[in-house]
Amino acid sequence: MTKAFFQSIETNAHNHSLPLADVLSRLAFNDQGLIPVIAQDATSKEVLMQAWMNREALDRTLKSGRMVYWSRSRQCYWVKGESSGHTQELVRMSLDCDGDVILCQINQIGAACHTGRPACFYLDVVPEKDQVVIQGDASLP
Repeated sequence: MTKAFFQSIETNAHNHSLPLADVLSRLAFNDQGLIPVIAQDATSKEVLMQAWMNREALDRTLKSGRMVYWSRSRQCYWVKGESSGHTQELVRMSLDCDGDVILCQINQIGAACHTGRPACFYLDVVPEKDQVVIQGDASLP
């Protein structure tokens, strides 16, 4: 049903509006009730991290303007920066064409990664050298 809905709107005209509640109710949350979220710096467009949201985290994010995730390891809500001070302010939210991934452009204050690095994607794969190269220094608190 989710896929059919998103396929049905593929040919809608540019700037056509849909009710937010209708679209959010059609998102493809997985069996655990989660959907992947990509956090991207709103200015540089660098992908900073990937996390998960359930419907409540999504609603909290939209209401507060601060990124709220669901921590799979801790099994609780995680307001980014609540303990570290490294906050994420929502600038823009987009949904992919299948309704199974959320892209959030954010203003990142401080490091996005728990290691203290600016982004979580600091392990560069170099297949021609059969290596993974670590980029950037960690600055753990």
